[in-house]
Amino acid sequence: MDDTAPAAAARPRSLIASDRVIGTDVRRPDGSRVGRIERLMLDKESGRVAYAVMSFGGFLGMGEGFYTLPWPVLRFDAGQDAYVVDITEAQLRAAPERSPEGGDPDDERAWEEHVHRHYNAAPYWGI
Repeated sequence: MDDTAPAAAARPRSLIASDRVIGTDVRRPDGSRVGRIERLMLDKESGRVAYAVMSFGGFLGMGEGFYTLPWPVLRFDAGQDAYVVDITEAQLRAAPERSPEGGDPDDERAWEEHVHRHYNAAPYWGI
């Protein structure tokens, strides 16, 4: 065994399979639950995650709303085993609602620009 090799195993991996992200809780910094990630929307050309579609509210799937969160507003918190967002319930309720399927960014750039402005997030296509 080579003792001079870097301790790469000591660093946590930053990659995760998309199917492990689906169903992950979204929480506020105080730990209160906001919703759950239902779908990731990817930019086909760059491979970047554009946004997550999050379910919010409802009971047993009834009355649930779906909202698009630009990926940069989500931060993974290993301690909570959840994605954390620093948004208020009022800000979330005022956000444009979405279907659980998301949409095709090529057809809806104006809508996406509106969502990114709502959350004051840099758009994925300009990064």
